[in-house]
Amino acid sequence: MKIARSLTVLAGALALLSCNTTFAQPKLPPPEATDPVTRGVMVGTPPAPDKRVTLANVLAYPNGRWAFHHMRELGPTLAVSRGALSPSKLATALTALDDTLSFETGPDTRTTLAQWQTNTYTDGLLVMHRGRVVYERYGAGMQAQQAHALWSISKSFVGLLTTWLIQEGTLEVNAPLVRYVPELAGTAWADASLQDTLDMTTGVAYTEVFTNPQSDIHRYLRAGGLVPMAADYTGPRTLYEFLATVKKDGEHGAAFRYKSADSEALGWVLRRVTGKSLAALLSERVWRHIGAQEDAYYWLDGIGTDVASVGLNATLRDLGRFGELMRQGGKWEGRQIIPANVVAEIRKGGDQQKFAAAGQSVRKGYSYHNQWWVPHDADQTFEAKGVFGQHIHVNPAAELVIVKLSSHAVPDTQFTHVQDRAAFAAIASTLKKQ
Repeated sequence: MKIARSLTVLAGALALLSCNTTFAQPKLPPPEATDPVTRGVMVGTPPAPDKRVTLANVLAYPNGRWAFHHMRELGPTLAVSRGALSPSKLATALTALDDTLSFETGPDTRTTLAQWQTNTYTDGLLVMHRGRVVYERYGAGMQAQQAHALWSISKSFVGLLTTWLIQEGTLEVNAPLVRYVPELAGTAWADASLQDTLDMTTGVAYTEVFTNPQSDIHRYLRAGGLVPMAADYTGPRTLYEFLATVKKDGEHGAAFRYKSADSEALGWVLRRVTGKSLAALLSERVWRHIGAQEDAYYWLDGIGTDVASVGLNATLRDLGRFGELMRQGGKWEGRQIIPANVVAEIRKGGDQQKFAAAGQSVRKGYSYHNQWWVPHDADQTFEAKGVFGQHIHVNPAAELVIVKLSSHAVPDTQFTHVQDRAAFAAIASTLKKQ
């Protein structure tokens, strides 16, 4: 029963991202009542039975408020090594943001920076302006050295690495995935191009409907090891087994539709052409070059495959370093770490009409390109996002990076999109004046 409930919650979270959601206002639990510290979660030797978090109940809210910064304690993970460099120093600005900064979130509705964090179940918020920390807060017992689950922000790292290999000539952008992974013959990606897969415009017979026990999302989550398998389970037991079962449905390149399976297919391509895990690839190309303070880590399936779509975990400050790297066009402390053309390709965005076909009305004007969200706004912002309220928001015009890690009661980031964007805009406006 606990396994089924956990599966339902996470599958629902992922499914919500692909639909045109009109949100009713649910009765949300008071944030203070969900705090794992005040609730005494996982305290004691052993913890009381009703205070224990396990893989079987990790996604039964509010257990995620503890679990999202303790994932490596719940199952197998693989480190993204920070290497031997000393952690790079993040300077602190003389002028910092104030908790009382207020902004409008709707008609006749205002909130403050502090209230916004509380109301959106924030576990960590970091704001960097011109490379300096101007704001840093933690909640729900999260500590600065703890890596937090990034969920679908993981996809943006897959997109970055794939774009990089395309720009350097290792991959060909219009090649079908089967060129690199012959095992995908007979699947949806046999004739799907890398670009269609990166932009999630593939015609894939893959559903993320959590109310349907036959939906593909149920098999995907079990295959990825994120939900335990029942004793009588007979479906795919690894990510590779799962991907081999996904068939084509519709025309490639016609319209955007959010599909975690596309990111997993790209992960297979990356591992095959490099001969390395995603953890090793990300470490070698990014993590060990930016003076990360901690190893990041990936969640693993049953045979040790890193989960590309939702498996990455990292600390707040290291994500700030990464966001600053992207803001500066791939440069870190004067060194070009990521080629500038890779970042430029991501920032340009994709086809807004194809994105509009998905019906994500609260994100009107956006596109989705190479696994990144692009608002096409005046400041040329670009974003990585994950369920339960994970954000890397990069604003080049304001010289701004915002990282927000959360454990919201409503998984879909569309639910808080209006107030999140209002907060980001208010922060940008304030810092532009300094």
